[in-house]
Amino acid sequence: MATDAEFFSQLAEQNWFSDTEGQLSVDVIETADEMIIRSAIAGVSSENLDISVTTDTVTIRGTRSHDCEDTGSKTVHVRECYWGAFSRSIVLPCHIRPEESDATLKNGILTITLKKVEMRSKVSVIELDE
Repeated sequence: MATDAEFFSQLAEQNWFSDTEGQLSVDVIETADEMIIRSAIAGVSSENLDISVTTDTVTIRGTRSHDCEDTGSKTVHVRECYWGAFSRSIVLPCHIRPEESDATLKNGILTITLKKVEMRSKVSVIELDE
């Protein structure tokens, strides 16, 4: 029979979410003429990051990997960091111009800047046919 320490060590080593992707936490900020999305993605290189932008949605996909080998000679006491594929789709509260989007990755912070589309109200008068 396993001791409590052995049981919880084995429990911590289980990869409970091996078939699921991680999800990013994001901040979405709106200014008068831009939408700004920020996310802390430490440990992800720009080569392992894909950002797709449409007029009303931003999707961020990537992979976070580490150099540590998991071997039987280690005891994992706590495993809180997510390693592997992740994705996040954000539906924006307004339309943007995808072709004028910009993204930077600096010190583990991803910042995506999106130019908003100016929405002009246009009133159309419809005449009734009699």
